[in-house]
Amino acid sequence: MTSSEQESTAAGLRDKLIEVTTAHHASRVACYLSTGEEPPTREYLEWAHDQGISVILPLSREDGLMDWVAYTPGVEGVDVTGMPVPVGELLGPIALAEVDVIFVPAAGVGADGMRLGWGRGYYDRALGSLNNEAPVYAVVYDNEILDEVPSENHDQPVDAALTPTRTMTFDTASS
Repeated sequence: MTSSEQESTAAGLRDKLIEVTTAHHASRVACYLSTGEEPPTREYLEWAHDQGISVILPLSREDGLMDWVAYTPGVEGVDVTGMPVPVGELLGPIALAEVDVIFVPAAGVGADGMRLGWGRGYYDRALGSLNNEAPVYAVVYDNEILDEVPSENHDQPVDAALTPTRTMTFDTASS
């Protein structure tokens, strides 16, 4: 998407994120710091903070797991690859088990709820080890909802996909 197309969808995406958070009566959510090419999450993060909703953000570790850090507006760094990273006290991987809703990035989502990531498996490991009933929403643009995406045994499906214009839920119980 062009930068102007990304900007025009920001409000719709923020509203959908708020809608899902409100529908689940979430007081604690997991999200991510979006990059320039991903659907934007920063307006939502600021809204959640202003509402008193606790937000945790992922921080990738060298061992392939993710720690989590509480979101603080305007406090972030950049890792060696140029990706934005949260700065603050590390909460450890188990923090993900204590949230009400999980928003994850994706390169695409298939009609069966399979999420296509970027091949490093961080989210698949985090979601696969989770003992939490929190719904998992892949945050994507409308054109990133596909008929199917390639998957392997370790890949984890999502419960829903959220775009700037719609929310699609999937029956992933048999996946």
